Parts: sequence; C-alpha cells; structure tokens
Amino acid sequence: MRLSRMLLAIAFLAIAFDFQTFANEKDAPDAASPVSDDPVAEDISASDEDRDSGKKKKGFLNRLTIGGYGEAVMTYNMYSDNFGIYSAPKEYKDDKGHGRFDIPHVVLMLGYDFGKGWSLGMEIEFEHGGTEAAVERENEEAGEFEKEIERGGEVALEQFWIQKTFFPQLNIRAGHIIVPVGLTNNYHLPTQFFTVYRPEGENTIFPCTWHETGISVWGRAGDWRYEALMVAGLNSCFFSTAGWVHDGSASPYEFKPANHLAGAFRVDNYSVKGLRLGLSGYIGNSFNNDITTNRASQFEGVKGTVMIGAFDFEYNDHNLIARGSFDYGYLGDVEYINRRNSTQNHTTSSPYAHSLVGQAAMAAGAEVGYDFFGLSPKLKGQQKFYIFGRYEYYDSCIPAEGATPNNWTNKHRIAAGINYFPIPEIAIKAEYSHRFLPAPYNPEPSVSLGIVWSGFFKR
Repeated sequence: MRLSRMLLAIAFLAIAFDFQTFANEKDAPDAASPVSDDPVAEDISASDEDRDSGKKKKGFLNRLTIGGYGEAVMTYNMYSDNFGIYSAPKEYKDDKGHGRFDIPHVVLMLGYDFGKGWSLGMEIEFEHGGTEAAVERENEEAGEFEKEIERGGEVALEQFWIQKTFFPQLNIRAGHIIVPVGLTNNYHLPTQFFTVYRPEGENTIFPCTWHETGISVWGRAGDWRYEALMVAGLNSCFFSTAGWVHDGSASPYEFKPANHLAGAFRVDNYSVKGLRLGLSGYIGNSFNNDITTNRASQFEGVKGTVMIGAFDFEYNDHNLIARGSFDYGYLGDVEYINRRNSTQNHTTSSPYAHSLVGQAAMAAGAEVGYDFFGLSPKLKGQQKFYIFGRYEYYDSCIPAEGATPNNWTNKHRIAAGINYFPIPEIAIKAEYSHRFLPAPYNPEPSVSLGIVWSGFFKR
C-alpha cells in the first residue's frame, strides 16, 4: 500500500515538474494565439519529426501528451429569461435580469506517439459541469425510491482518432475528428478568443465545436496548410429556427445515422508575418439521414443539401491581435424539410426539434485587442493585458422567398472588455456586451466574468 502511494506521489510530482518546465520555456507559444490549431495533434506530429531527425524518444511517459482547457464563468443578463420574450416582448420589457454561474467547457486532452508515424489523439469534454444523477429515498413519501437529476450538462468524446504521418505534407487521420469549418471550430480553446463565451454568431448557426466520425487528410507545405475530410452528414430532423443546422450533428441514439456522407475542407496561408488567412467549406445532404426515413412520394428526390462557406483571418504582431470571420450557409429543399419536421413525431419523449428552419443563415464578426503590457520592458513577454472590442452580426433564419421572416433571429452584438494573462496558460476575462434586436424586441445587455486555462501538463 505504501509502495503504491509512493509511486502515485512520484508520478504526480513528475507531471507537475513537466508542466512547470513547459510554463517557463522561453519559446512557449503566445497563449492568446497558439502556434498550433490542434494542440494535441500538432504536438504528436512534432514528435514524429523529432524521431525522423534522429531524436528518438523512449519510454511511456516521453510518448504521452496530457493537456486540456476549461472555463468558469459568471454572467448577469440584464433582461428577462422568460420563454416568451420573443413571442410577447412588450410584456417583459421591464422585467428584472437574471444571473448565472456556468462551466461551459472542461476538456481533458490525451495524445500518444506509438512510433513509426502512428499516433493517437483524444479529447473528453465536460460541458456545463457534466451530468449528475442519484437515487434517493423519500421518507416523506413512504420511503419510495426516486431518481433525481441533480445537475444538467453533457459529457462527450469530442475527439478520438488514429493518425499516420508519412511526412509533414501528408498525414491521414481516422476516427472522431473536428470539422474545421469557420474560425471558432478550428480555434476553440478559450485563450484563442477574447470574449468570455465562444463567439456568438458561429456558435449559433452551426455545430461548435463541430465533431464527427470520419477520415481526414492534412498536411503543411511551406506557408500553406490544408485539410480535407469525409464525415457523416447532418440530420435535418434537428434543424431549427434559433440555431439553423447547429443541432444537426447530434444524435440521441447510441450511434450516428450515416445514410449520407459529407465533405469538408480547410486551407490556411501564413505567407505574411503575423497573419493567417483561412478558407473552409462543407457540403452534404441531410434529408432522411435518420433511423427512420420518409419514403412518401411527396418527398421523392428531396436531398436537403447543406452548403457552408467560411473565410477567417487572424493578425498577431506588434502587441495587436485582430481576428475576423464571415460564414454563409444555404439549405436546399427547405420547404420539404419544414413540411416533414412540422408533422414528425410529437410525443413528449421525441428528440426532434419540431421547428421550422430558414433557407440560409449567416454570421460575420471581428474583434481587436491590444496588449498594453507589451509597452512595458519589464512586463513584455511575462504577462499580457489586452483591452478588446468586438462586433458581430448574425441571422439564424433567413427565410425562403415568400416565407414569413422571424425578425428576432436577426441580431447585432457589441462587446468590450479585458483579457489578463498572468501566465501564458491562464486568462482572466471581463466583458460587457449588448445585443441589439429589431423592434419590437427588447435589447439584451449583459456583464460576464470568467477565468480560463489552456495548456499541457505533460508533453
């Protein structure tokens, strides 16, 4: 027993030492804009390159990568949280606000280098604290046992893949992988955006973080990085007015229906010092991509093709970070999808959205932050203090011609605040935001505080 405790203590101290060593490295990447777009994957790839150059690593611990990220947030929304704020906005104009504490994401990242170009990567995510359930005996109800849900949330396997690296320009990855469409899906660590929560527009109109099971080919050559993927398609039964195709990647079943496959790509260019330009896209059919299919003659030939195009950029130099993105999506056969979704199973246990969806959706946003500690010779390179501003516009339901619009989905949002990095892996965030909606809907201001982290314990 003592021996096991001693071994556990030694392992803990080794991990702590490795984390401290990483934190003090002079060449550590900028926490506000890491060099890697996928920390676990890129770190594993680096080990392959080291091995190819003769620096062969030995031992289990030297092949293992352990990291993660997380967020803890407090928000006060200065508007009503009643479900009727959009159906009867005048009734809730003078309602009091409401506060929230939340843990949006906590992720454990693991990677392992098997050697000979083979590696593994995985992420286990706990959203909003995970889930808690318990069985309790109610003494006030004749001792009956009852199952109680004590905390809402999700636990998800966000990534789980095996990768074969042939050389830097060619890597093949298969398993559960990130679909890198848009800025946020590819750069979703909390130290990679200024706002307390993930950028609202992209996080509204399509899955974020978007992860699917499939296969991808990726590599980097000179100033270019590319990735092409084949993954399971989205499911139109879960599309909605408020979120467009956001929930279409989810599955309430023990498996993901894949009657349709989809393709996605991403290309990034780094030719200009400090500047990255990215272009990404997605295309795939979504109708009848469920456990049951509708073969009625009225739906013959309906595909429900989802097409998304996105452009994003980031500039990081001279104490300045500027990021921006533009996303536009189009949904084919929307009138047939709405006809089916409005008549599909409406029982209380049904997982379907029962919601109409728009023919298109869009999101555009930009943020700029300046590190004022970079002006100080003593603080530069040691700590960072960004003052930032952000603007975004998004609409999750652009209707087909002749359809009735939902004006409350058309939103502008501004935000301003600070990001303080006492060390590269930790940031303290504060933000005031104001969401503007067209009349007669009420404005939605809020204040948020958060503490976030992102880093490696062992690499």
